[in-house]
Amino acid sequence: MEDEMFEQLMYVLNQLVTWIAAGAMVFGGVVPYIPQYRDIRRTQNAEGFSTYVCLVLLVANILRILFRFGRYFETPLLWQSIVMIATMLIMLNLCTNVRVATELQTKRRSFTATDSKDEEIKVPKKFFLDFDWSHFWSWSRFVDYLQCVVAFTLLAAYVTYLLLDSSVFVESLGFLAVFTEAMLGTPQLYCNYQNKSTEGMSIKMVMMWTSGDTFKTGYFLLTEAPVQFWTCGLLQVGVDIAILFQVYYYSRYPQKPVSHTVSHTTSTKAL
Repeated sequence: MEDEMFEQLMYVLNQLVTWIAAGAMVFGGVVPYIPQYRDIRRTQNAEGFSTYVCLVLLVANILRILFRFGRYFETPLLWQSIVMIATMLIMLNLCTNVRVATELQTKRRSFTATDSKDEEIKVPKKFFLDFDWSHFWSWSRFVDYLQCVVAFTLLAAYVTYLLLDSSVFVESLGFLAVFTEAMLGTPQLYCNYQNKSTEGMSIKMVMMWTSGDTFKTGYFLLTEAPVQFWTCGLLQVGVDIAILFQVYYYSRYPQKPVSHTVSHTTSTKAL
């Protein structure tokens, strides 16, 4: 009798730990962006956050979802991608609204044709077919970002559908998805190297990256996720550790001061 109760208790505890771990996987990745979202709303200033973070995460998670059609992986990882995509779209919406509101002479740039309101301010229409790459991911309307994401998703889904029977393509797709996400910290690493300083970068942010990426990589290993996941997870942890080393090095051995303002890539993933 006692043995049966003990087994039931262990089963319940095991299920509880599993649910907690899955919940951490699904929502843990968006936690660093909550303070950033609140800070942008409070200050009505989005200059400290690079929207290219959203671009990279959107591409990575869309590719990851498509990868699941070719090779199954844990359901929490699928929900993690869905939640992250929704989060990045929310961040883009906020940043776009704030930037348009604060820039009195914003130059309207569209992914597709502009509307009648654009004609009132005498801004030339920009269509999808005469797309200006110099304005890529710098549009003035959230709907343009949304259109771009939908177009990329449809194109990637179509290619995936055609090549789904190719194991080489499927494995490459999975690697590209996680590799893109793993490289998210490299702009920060390079920016610190250029400036010879980590000034303007949140150390708490990097600590959250490191702890989250370490947990995520451990989860990949324990659940026997596809090799692409834990390999790039280890790479992501390595980038985080390299940034922490920069914090130590530049504080211990200060370089000559940087005269220019730290570029907006400094706040890639910034809190």
